[in-house]
Amino acid sequence: MRKLFLVLAVSALATGALASTAAANHSWGKYHWARTSNPFVLKTGDNVNSSWDSYLTEAIGDWSRSSVLDLNYATGRTTGATCAPTSGRIEVCNAAYGTTGWLGVAQIWTTRGAHIVQGTAKMNDTYFNQAAYNTPAWRRLVMCQEVAHDFGLAHQDETFANANLGSCMDYTNDPDGGAGGASSTDPSNEHPNAHDYAQLQSIYSHADRFITIGATAATSPGATPARVERVDRISDSTITSHFADGSRIVTHVFWALGTSDHHVH
Repeated sequence: MRKLFLVLAVSALATGALASTAAANHSWGKYHWARTSNPFVLKTGDNVNSSWDSYLTEAIGDWSRSSVLDLNYATGRTTGATCAPTSGRIEVCNAAYGTTGWLGVAQIWTTRGAHIVQGTAKMNDTYFNQAAYNTPAWRRLVMCQEVAHDFGLAHQDETFANANLGSCMDYTNDPDGGAGGASSTDPSNEHPNAHDYAQLQSIYSHADRFITIGATAATSPGATPARVERVDRISDSTITSHFADGSRIVTHVFWALGTSDHHVH
């Protein structure tokens, strides 16, 4: 039976208008790493430079507080500019990817339905080197969220201008909360909250009969095109590409404000 591989690229932030009520119902589809017991250890490859190291370390620590998941820091196996996936683990990267229009992109490859076999998370320094995004709060938020997409979490809320929920899985235009945003007393969105940990428990509440963590089976990303482009103003940040072999890429990104060219490498 032919295996179909699905790549999901998910943004740090995106445009949307969903309900803002926080709840533990924000899994990304039913995507999860296959494992036979909890807690499971997922290697997280460091391909970032010194400007991102502390934020990656924080994200690893934050998500490892989950009762079902333990992220394990690992030496990266790719480079920031390439950010090639490694079977059985996550690779985290940063580079000046250019005026692509996006701040961050997370990708997961799946097989056997909803089982993740590898993942990547990219931070785009072309924008993070600009004053608007070059802050600890923005870097912390984007890193926290991109890494989380790689093990199956989606967003709690997709409205920018409302009060923060206190979760890095919540869209915001004011990541550190407080004065300057929708509320002068709302919390920061720089770390996970209790709903995120509850959702992880729900996603990983069952055991699988096989494992994809640390797997060495080839999962070629060769079906990935050089880039996917949109020239319209993004109102729905989901782009789907279909390929002759039945594989698919679904891209979900946050387009930085003020950009006119949009493409995901």
